Amino acid sequence: MKSLQTLVFLTFLTTMLSIGDLAAQYGYESPYGNRYGRRQSTIPRAQETPKEVEPPTAEEVVDQQMPSISEALGLNPFEEAVVRTTLLQSVQQRIELQILQLEPLKMKEEYEKVLKKQNDELKAGLPEDKYNAFIELQENSFKPKKKKKKKNKKD
Repeated sequence: MKSLQTLVFLTFLTTMLSIGDLAAQYGYESPYGNRYGRRQSTIPRAQETPKEVEPPTAEEVVDQQMPSISEALGLNPFEEAVVRTTLLQSVQQRIELQILQLEPLKMKEEYEKVLKKQNDELKAGLPEDKYNAFIELQENSFKPKKKKKKKNKKD
């Protein structure tokens, strides 16, 4: 009888001591897994670094502006090519000046030189009326004029 009690006691003791190991295999109370057995990495995930927004190239800037310029001035293909080429050169020079990061006064002088050269080339390549319209459009930051709607007033 004593050996039976000893056998039951040892079985009970072995069962109680092994429950922790059995539970760990299924993920219960385990720091490395959840309760359904899927393991999670202990290595922290690297945060994605936000991608730097690259400034637009000269071609992208000119391509954005050309439809509104062509529409506002009514340019033919030759005139459009002249304006596009001239604007492309001047925008590229302005981007290069921004990269150089000169003193403010020197930067202003260089911008004025680029603008004067651009205007001279456009004056030589465009008819007088379209050149004047371009200058006016340039002063309005290349935004085409919106057509004003007439309102009917009732007396």
